[in-house]
Amino acid sequence: MKLKKLACLLCCCIGFSAIARAQTAPPLLTLKEAVEIALKNNYNIILAKNNKIIAQNNVTPGAAGILPAVGATLTQNNSNQHIEQTRSDGSVNKIPSAKNSSLSFGPSLNWTIFDGFGMFANYDQLKQLNELSTVTAHDTVLNTTTDVILTYYDLINQYEQIKAQHGAIAISHTQLKYANDKYSVGTASHLDVYNAQVNLNTDTAALLNLLAHFKSTKIRLNQMLVRDPQTDFSVTDTIIVDDKLVLGDILSSAQIQNPAIISAQINKRIADINLRQVQSTRYPVVSLGAGYTWSHNRTPAGFTRTQDANGLNYGLTASINIFDGFNQNRRERNAKIQIDNAAIGIKKTRLNVESQISNLYVSYLSGLDLVKLGQSNVAIAKRNLDISLDKYKIGTITPLEIREAQRNYLDAQSTFFAAQYQSKVAEVTLKQITNNLNIQ
Repeated sequence: MKLKKLACLLCCCIGFSAIARAQTAPPLLTLKEAVEIALKNNYNIILAKNNKIIAQNNVTPGAAGILPAVGATLTQNNSNQHIEQTRSDGSVNKIPSAKNSSLSFGPSLNWTIFDGFGMFANYDQLKQLNELSTVTAHDTVLNTTTDVILTYYDLINQYEQIKAQHGAIAISHTQLKYANDKYSVGTASHLDVYNAQVNLNTDTAALLNLLAHFKSTKIRLNQMLVRDPQTDFSVTDTIIVDDKLVLGDILSSAQIQNPAIISAQINKRIADINLRQVQSTRYPVVSLGAGYTWSHNRTPAGFTRTQDANGLNYGLTASINIFDGFNQNRRERNAKIQIDNAAIGIKKTRLNVESQISNLYVSYLSGLDLVKLGQSNVAIAKRNLDISLDKYKIGTITPLEIREAQRNYLDAQSTFFAAQYQSKVAEVTLKQITNNLNIQ
């Protein structure tokens, strides 16, 4: 009776434990939720957006030097001197403590009204830098989104591998049970039991390694989402590959939408503007200055004890560089070389993008073919394993043969999951390159 009560208690404990595990199962994190969290929290995205705002704030006529500068000054000077004056008639005038003071204040305006059109080139440069920061910010968002997506699908791939390994362990348990049953009736040796136990231990060790890598990848995704690295979650178990991608469409789209190509084109325009800025220094610089001043001076030792004045002052300044040691020509030659380099940069970037697309498309097509082949291979390997288990149960095949069948099935599953992941990685990266990454 005590044993029955103990057994009942043990069953209840196991049941409650299972219920507790089910209730504390990690919440599901969908891919869309992961991307939304990253877009909101990721530090790289926040920094890129802040830099974009700074570049946007700099696009003003004042920052380019087009507008005048208006200021105000206040100046006061004081002195306390011992003065001894000998006048023309021979008399001496001594002032033991002569306090002199002067006070002036007023607004002033300085305005460069012509600088060889350099100020307009500066304004155009600020616009291009703002556009470049926009592309950079968008590229940062695109790269971060891609990293999150690929990490998420990596977790799905690992999760499928873990499930397959659990299946392998279940089969190893069955093999060990059959070996023990055969040993108990004398139709198998103790060596068969030991081999089955070793296989089970090997599969369990492989599972532990998979789980450790799975946990590490979860931590990496949490880091991208800028949340507690130990936050637990589960992922979906499906990878759906878009098999409708066409190489020609991808190449055409990349030429007009790829962020790297767009950035190279903007850099070329900035190089053109830089030449305009350098050439502007060949022209004279004309500046307008104006101001209004109030002044008060007190000099006890002078002929005029106090003086008050106010009035407008204005003028025009023109300057031109006549000779600067041939540096002007050197700067212009260098600016033209920079334009050539920027043009080469566009061609180089386009070639790199086209090569990357071509390589990825090969991987994409190869992955799709392997997926189709893998589906059939998994089904065949599963049937072969089921037949092998039945034969092993009745003793018509050896433990080595059943282990080989088990390994073939696990390899077939692993190859199928890897092919799915390979195709998905290529698909997502191709859409990233063409700036066509959408999360449904």
